[in-house]
Parts: sequence; C-alpha cells; structure tokens
Amino acid sequence: MTYFPELMKAAKSGTKDGLEKTKIAVMRKVSFLQRKDQLGNAGKSENFVIAGQLAYLDRMKHPPPQLSPMPEGLTSHQVVRRHILGSIIQSERSYLESLRRILQEYHRPLMEADPRILSPRKIRPIFYRIREITQCHSMFQIALASRVAEWDSNEKIGDLFVASFSKSMVLDVYSDYVNNFTNAMALIKKACMSKPAFLEFLKKKQASSVDRITLYGLMVKPIQRFPQFILLLQDMLKNTPKGHVDRLPLQLALTELEMLAEKLNEQKRVADQITETQQLARSVSDRLLSKQLNSEQGSLVLCETLIETVYGERGQVLKSKERKVFLFDDVLICANINVKGPPDISSLVPVGPKYTMKWSAPLQQVQVVEVGQEGSQSKDTFFQQSGAKRDYSFSFQAQLESKAILGPPRLYQELQELQHDLSVVEEVTLLVGTLQGTYQNLNTTVAQDWCLALQRLIRIKEEQIQSANKCRLRLQVPGRPDKSGRPVSFMVVFNTPNPLSKISWVNRLHLAKIALREENSPGWLCGEDEGKTMAPLWCPLLSCHMPVFAAKSPERKLEAALHNPVHCALLGFSAASTSLPQGYLWVAGGGEGSKGQIEIFSLNRPMPRAVKSLQVGSAVRCLEYVAEPSQAEDVEAGVHKAPSGISANICVGLDDGRILVYGSVDTAAQCLLTLHNPEGCPVLCLKHSSRFLFAGLRNGTMMVYGRHNNDLWEPDSCRCVNLGSEPVRTLLVLDDSVWASCGNSVTVVDISSLATQKFEVHPDPLVSVAHMAFAGGGVWMAFSEGSSIRLFHTETLELLQEINISTRSTLLNTGQKSMRVTSLLICQGLLWVGTAQGLIITLPVPKLEGIPKITGKGMISLNAHCGPVDFLVATTSTLSPELLKRDSFGDSPDSACGGEDRSDTSSQESLQQSSSYQGDGRGKGRGVLLQYRLRSTSGLPGRPLTALGDEALDSSLESLEHSVEDGSIYELSDDPETWVRGRPCERDGGRRDRVISAAVISGGKGFRRLKEGAPAGTRTSVEGLENILMVWQLPLTV
Repeated sequence: MTYFPELMKAAKSGTKDGLEKTKIAVMRKVSFLQRKDQLGNAGKSENFVIAGQLAYLDRMKHPPPQLSPMPEGLTSHQVVRRHILGSIIQSERSYLESLRRILQEYHRPLMEADPRILSPRKIRPIFYRIREITQCHSMFQIALASRVAEWDSNEKIGDLFVASFSKSMVLDVYSDYVNNFTNAMALIKKACMSKPAFLEFLKKKQASSVDRITLYGLMVKPIQRFPQFILLLQDMLKNTPKGHVDRLPLQLALTELEMLAEKLNEQKRVADQITETQQLARSVSDRLLSKQLNSEQGSLVLCETLIETVYGERGQVLKSKERKVFLFDDVLICANINVKGPPDISSLVPVGPKYTMKWSAPLQQVQVVEVGQEGSQSKDTFFQQSGAKRDYSFSFQAQLESKAILGPPRLYQELQELQHDLSVVEEVTLLVGTLQGTYQNLNTTVAQDWCLALQRLIRIKEEQIQSANKCRLRLQVPGRPDKSGRPVSFMVVFNTPNPLSKISWVNRLHLAKIALREENSPGWLCGEDEGKTMAPLWCPLLSCHMPVFAAKSPERKLEAALHNPVHCALLGFSAASTSLPQGYLWVAGGGEGSKGQIEIFSLNRPMPRAVKSLQVGSAVRCLEYVAEPSQAEDVEAGVHKAPSGISANICVGLDDGRILVYGSVDTAAQCLLTLHNPEGCPVLCLKHSSRFLFAGLRNGTMMVYGRHNNDLWEPDSCRCVNLGSEPVRTLLVLDDSVWASCGNSVTVVDISSLATQKFEVHPDPLVSVAHMAFAGGGVWMAFSEGSSIRLFHTETLELLQEINISTRSTLLNTGQKSMRVTSLLICQGLLWVGTAQGLIITLPVPKLEGIPKITGKGMISLNAHCGPVDFLVATTSTLSPELLKRDSFGDSPDSACGGEDRSDTSSQESLQQSSSYQGDGRGKGRGVLLQYRLRSTSGLPGRPLTALGDEALDSSLESLEHSVEDGSIYELSDDPETWVRGRPCERDGGRRDRVISAAVISGGKGFRRLKEGAPAGTRTSVEGLENILMVWQLPLTV
C-alpha cells in the first residue's frame, strides 16, 4: 500500500507530476491496472492490485464530481464554460456507468453462472480490457472531482486531460480493446448461434434494462469516447478568451486527444480491413488471388455495399441486388452478400455477412464511364442473361440482339424528341409571322415563348442526364475474350447510397491507379521505422511532374507560386472528383538583373495546363492572392462596396520595389494598379488582411496599404513600420496581428494600431527567420541556416517544440550533417518541409484547433528536385454544393439516379417542371404547359382564337388571370401559377456537406528518383536544368 496514496494524490492533482509518478510505478512493475480475477471479488468493479494488495475505491468513499451552485457576477464566457464542464461531468459519469454495467450485468453473471453458459476461456476475450479501461476512467473521475471542487477559484481543466490521457498505458489499453473489438463481436455472434442459453441471456438482459440498450451498444462506447471528449473540449476552447490560464492547456489537450483518436481510428480501420479481407478470401476460388488476399499484399482502399441495377431499353429496372464491392490497391472485386444466421441475433450484435465472389478485374483495366460518354447513347450497358452464371463476356453483336441494357436511354430519347419539337416550333414561329390577322393567343410573341419554353425543357433534360451521374457508378470491366480471342468488356452499374459515396468511389479509383505508377511504388519512406515504405494510397501521390516554362530557361530561378481558386461551373461530376483543385496556379520567377515572368496554369483537370504567360519589367520576388471580400467582412470593416467593385486579385512584388495588382484569370489577368514604395526597395514578401496589404522590404521596413470604398488598395494610404536593419523575409497574418520576421527576431504588429511586440526566436544573431507556417494555435518557423524548425504559441509566444529535420533523412544517406530548410507548408495534417538538397519531408501535425506539434513519424519523398525546393504551395477547393444536391423528382422515377434523388437546380430564369409531366409524352396524360415568360395572352392585342362561343370571351383584357381559352392552346394544368418564374429552390441551403479537394505543388530545378541507401544529399550541378513542378494529389476529404 506504500505507492497507492501517492498515486491517488497525483491523480487528484491531475498534473504532469502524476504522469511521472505513474511512469515510475510502471517501471517498478507496480501494476494498478490489473484486477484480481477471482470469482469472490468479481463484483467489486473498482478494486486495484498494488504490490499484490487489494484496495477498493468504493471504500475510500470518493464522491463523484459535483459542481457547486453558480455564483453571481460571472461573465458570459464563464457561464458557458460552467455548462460545458457540467456536460463533461455528466458524460463521464454516464460512460463509467456503462462500463460498470458491462462488468456487473454481463461479465460477472456469466462467470458465476451455474450451470455454465459460456466457459471462462470464451468469456475473457469478449470482455478483454474492459476492466482496465474502467480503472483508467475511475482514476480520471477522482482527479476530475478534485478539479471541479475548486473550479470557481481556478478555472482550469485542460492540463487534467493532458496528464490523464497522455499516458502510454491509456493508449495501450484502448488499442488492445479496439483491435479486439471485431473479434469480440464475432465471438458473441458465434456463441449466440451455438449456445441458445447465451442468446436467451442477452435477450433477457436487454429486456430488463431501463434504456433497452444491447451489449453491443454498451461495448461500442469506448470506441466513441475520445471523439466525444474532443467535441466537448472544442466547445470549451471556443468559449475561453485569449489570455485565459486555460487556453494553452486546452489546446494541448485537444492535440493529445486528437493524436490518441487518430491512432485508435487507424488501428480500428486496419482491424476491420483485415477482417473484411479474410472474409472475402474464403470465398475466392482463384488460389493466386486468395493467397494474395490472405498474405495482405493487397491493401484494401475502400469497400461498400452498393446496389447493382439492371435496366431495360425503356429505362425500367429489370432487377437489382446488393453487392459488396472491394477496391484494393491493384484489383477490384465484386461479391454477392450472403447473410446467414437467426434474424433475432442481428438486433443484439452486428451479423457479419459471408461473401461469394462474383467477378474480379485488374484495376488498370477498369474504367469509369459516365452517362453520355459512350460512343452510342442507346448502347449504354448490357446485363447478364438469367441463364448464365458468371459469363459476362458477351460479344458486341449478342449485346445488340439482347436489347436489354443498363442505364437511362429514355432520357436521351426524350432529349431527342424535345430537340425535334424545338426545330418544328421554330418553323411554326416563322409561319405564324406570316398571319394576316391579329390573334390574342396566336402571334409571334406567343410562338417565341413556345421556343423559350422548349429550350428550358431541353436544359432540364440535360440536367437529368447530368444528375444520372450523381448516384450511379458505371464501370467498364474486362470480361472473358470471345471465341476469336478478342478482348471483350462489359458494363456494370451500381447505385450508390448518395452523391458523396459516388464521389468517393470515382476519386479513390482514380488515385489507386496513380498509386500503381512507378514513381509511387514506393513514393515515400518512413524515416524512423527501419526504412519501411508507406502504403501508397495513404500518402500524398505524385500525379505528375512537368516543366514550368515552355522555353527552356535554366538561368531563371523560381521565386513563388500561389493558387487562384476559381469555381468552374462547367466541370462535370466525375471530372470534379478526379481533377486537381479548381482554379489557376500562378508560378513566378526571375533572376538578378533580368525581367520577371509569370506562368499561369489551369488546374481543372488531372494535371496542370499552361494557359497564359505574363512578362513584367523586373524579377518577381513574391505573390499574394487576395480573395473578394465577403459581405460579412465588408460590414465588419465598415466598407460599403461600390457597385463596380473589383473582385479577387493577385498582388505581385517586384525586385524594383513595385507591387503590381492583377485581376483574376477569369477577368483576363489585366494589371489594375501599381503601388510604389519611396525608396524602390525590393519587395520580399506580401500578405493581406481584410483591410490592409502588408509588404516586407529588404531594408527592414514593412509597408502597409489600406483600402476604403473599393476593393483596390489606396496608394496614398501607405504607412511604414520600421522593424530593424535586416530584410523582412516572411510575413504571416493571424486574426488581429501580423507576424513579421527581421533577422533572428519576429515582430508581432497589431493590425489596427500598428503597435509592435518583438521577441527573439533564435539565439544566433547571424541567423534569420526565413519561413513561417501557421496552424491551430502555433506557428512553425524555419531559418536561413541550420536544419532545425521551431514551434511557437500564437498567444504566449512560448517555444513549444523544436525538431531537427536532418535526423529524419538518415536512411537516405544525405552525406551532410545538416540540411537547410528552403520552404515550409502545412496542409491537411501534414507539415511539408523542402530542403536545399531537393528533398521533401512531411511530418504529421494535428488538424484541429490544438497546438500543431509533431505527433508521429516523418516521411521522406523518394521523388525529389535536383536543386533546392524553391516553393511549396497548397491548392484547395471545395466542390460545388450543386454536385451534392439530391432532391426527389417524382414524375420520372428512373430519370435521375435510378429512382434515387436528383438536383432540382436550374437557371434562375427557368421555371419549375410540372409534376404532371409524363416524360414520354404518350398516352392520355396531361401535356406540358408550354409557357415561359407569359402568364396569360389576355393582355395581347386581338381576339382569342377559340372554338368556343363569344360568351367565353368576356374576360377583361387587363386581367392577368388565365382564361379557359388559354388552355385550348397551352393544355393548361390545374395550377397555372406553378409555371410563373419563381425563386431558386433553397431546400438544400442549410446542407453542410463539404467535399474538399487538395493538392501540394513544389517547384525547383530538375527531377530525380531516390533509392534507399543511395546518396541523396550530395549537391549535384543544377546548371542547365529546367525548372520543374511536382504535383502531389491528396484524397478528397468527405
């Protein structure tokens, strides 16, 4: 018992001291996470074994955390923080209660049952590590109670989470549980099928519980625990003002929890992947493929249950069935799903299916074919005859003879009919113009309105065809050769659950093919794991490398690049899933005493395409993209935009001291403004806020340009901030301040008042800050000399971490003791570091609002430049929300997504389609009200042309109401107002589905492939080498 009081005291304090004492206890093999497994003591859920002696937490009478009544005079932030703390207390109490229920209501009765329901040998793996997890959180609750008791005098909780969950034992216990979870569920399922008494036991326990929660519902809670903690701490951080004592501890806690959750998620993903792969391997008759799956040579990229659908020639669904589709890194497999077992088991525990492989195909031979991309519109896709079992390899002639096809050919037929009708109506319009009489409802105005209405219906039909791509995954798959030996392929159509699923499949298929290329096999080395190569698809993939300038110009040096995001409305559905982030890439270069050049590339495709070249009078030193101010920013800044305000623009800093402001590429990239600084000093860096443009100069000053009533910067508003005598090499804009480097110091400049605060970031006065990258609550800095990078807190300016990146490249035999950092970037959880040797290193950092500490092993790209990495630039864009919309379209069940939903968006001038419109236009159904702009013809000159008598013509000419005679021409529907031009549909206005496309682009001299162990850091001559772009594509984040 000598160690237990100290550990309890450390747990109460919740400090790092508690962590250290815990580590000492573990080193001395003093286990307080082991439970004495005796039947007589099985009911005591919180007893610990220390030095072989039992201690019971319930005997020590530790009261649960309880907040005192809320005192008066609290600020709004304090009130919200107390409510969030209450949620943390309640959440932890509920979680512990669930863990205890597992032990007391399931584990203990099963162990004590007489006669035995299950043997202890089978019970232990089911409840593996539950007891240790309970003990971890019991200790946390003790510390939480102590912290809650003193909350009003010390509002601090972040450090408690750091001390409690940064322990390696917590990760070990949860890792064991997560890795065993799938096995535990399989054991429960097997026991339910083989032991009726066990199944009855589970049913009775669920029926007798108050909340009717199953054993599975209780056991899944540990997997969900850390994401719940993260959400609560994110809310707590949002309501913790800057300067608060709990800010940095909360950010560090978020970092620790995110790192823990990421590791557990990855372990769960790998465990599930192994289970799915093994289950599939049992159904594969091909021995070679089965051996490959069992040996885990193939990495599972994506698997999902999709619906294979077969259509007839009129678009009707002939049959559909669920399939499990597996995408491995080199093969695509489709399997039948066979769910076996009593139906009452599935309500207690997930029943894993068994698979029967239907077909497999090499990934390189699988093609995604969108609706409208095939050579013949009516020869869409062909289904398998019912008599055949697995022979998809029909000849093309046999496919034509079957006339049973997959896909929506009716859409094309209707489109062709509309186009035919439009040509006829255009001829009628010409004939109507020759009429001698004047008729109210038959004249040129009405005939032109018919044409407009038909054009609108054609647009709607084209949108339906586009919409058919949103939930329909159409794959062309190689089949068996025909009798003559010719290769034959077949088409298979899967309906995905939603557009996001379709996007994921198209994107992963595209990236999996890129991963098979030589430059990505392998593409990265894990720098701290004995040269282990990383799985290709879980690393950034090199999609291409290409020269920057059309004409070879080795004397020109690359200086900067930026991404100018421009949404391309014409980009198709699959193109948006496979192309680089939408917009344009600007790459600038120049040499000493030479003119500058800017190359502009379009990114709306899988690889960049040069579209424009700009020549400037001096070498370009920096670029800055200035987005069009949002309405909220304008109001906050007190700016009222002029009606003719300039949209997004690009600022170009030159060696002669000028700043050129260009319009975006979609506005012809014209130079709109030129800014000067008094001394003509070279502009080394540019950054902007909503109201100001900041320019760092070589003479140690920072120029500040403002803007007032329009979007362009005011040359006369220029102000100067003197930062020192050294060049201002890099700038960084945070919320309300600018960080400017000058020598070995960084000056924090308040944006509003220009007040400065200077702090030293490197002890050597001869070293200057060369690069800064910001994420969460920290800023990483790289220096002009040396291989170290440093992390500083954005609020306290405290040094939080220092990393020597030269130690990450020892496997590549750099041949040098140190490496100089030449570029720095943070993008989607990776810190990218470019070096003077041309190497590119990535280090994992958190993605949330915490501190961007290096939290894992680094990777080194085996694709490198021959000279220094001149720049690293991130390109990101969000896919258009229109691609994700899916609203029901009741009149045409197969016209969009195979009976799924479709987007009902159309141009603002178009009208909504009548719900009574029958697509084929045949039969006795109502026709279409062929009307676009006209509400009625009653206001037009002349008499209505009608077969009715004069009594039907008494309506006022000024009336805008539809009269009966209007229907004789237009086949008026019940509700004519449905055809009035209305507002765009806002049904999906609140959707938050976001699909983010991202890529990282590097620039430097030459390109080379590295080999493990080969000298990589020796400087090769870069004279005569071209400037090269390397483009790394990242998986879409959905």
